[in-house]
Amino acid sequence: MELLIYTILRALVVGIVISAPMGPVGVLCIQRTLNSGRLSGFYTGVGAAISDLFYCLITCFGLSLIEDFITDNQSIIQLIGSLVLVGFGIYLFRKKPMPGFKNKDSAPASPRNDILTGFLFTVSNPLIIFLIIGIFARMNFLEAGMLWYHYVGGFIFIAVGALLWWYSITWCVNKVRTHFNLRSMWLINRITGTIILIFACVGIITSIKALAA
Repeated sequence: MELLIYTILRALVVGIVISAPMGPVGVLCIQRTLNSGRLSGFYTGVGAAISDLFYCLITCFGLSLIEDFITDNQSIIQLIGSLVLVGFGIYLFRKKPMPGFKNKDSAPASPRNDILTGFLFTVSNPLIIFLIIGIFARMNFLEAGMLWYHYVGGFIFIAVGALLWWYSITWCVNKVRTHFNLRSMWLINRITGTIILIFACVGIITSIKALAA
């Protein structure tokens, strides 16, 4: 029982730490919370949490076929993901905010779309596996003596930790949402699109260098 509780506590920390780095999906989550409401931003975080859990499972159980494919083709995956980010960054840069964005009760246009884009933004960066390996090692997450229910509880609470992070982020951003006007949101869309384009360009350059080498 003590090992299970210890595993759950560590899993919560792992889920939060994996989600915390403010990459493209974090910027997108904030932008959607401001533009479309808290649910839209949170659903984006849900997609990112699903992707993080997917990579955690690969790292933990060493699914060799998938792991080898990702490792062998990480530059190509990163290049494709970066090209997608370019298109989405341009879309956000040119997107006009909705006049009713201050309505706190507004529902997201498409939860499925929010979750899918959150997932794709995160899964397109296979280098997260190395972050997960480092966190697992630092937290001693895969401890000797763990049984199947320890693993089940651990991975459930990794997802819970990630969702707690995105819940907290969207809650905080939503609190200041009413202080923004249309011009502010227009600037935020431009800034968000620019940041995502920068991430994408760095990813393209890195992947092309790796392919060339």
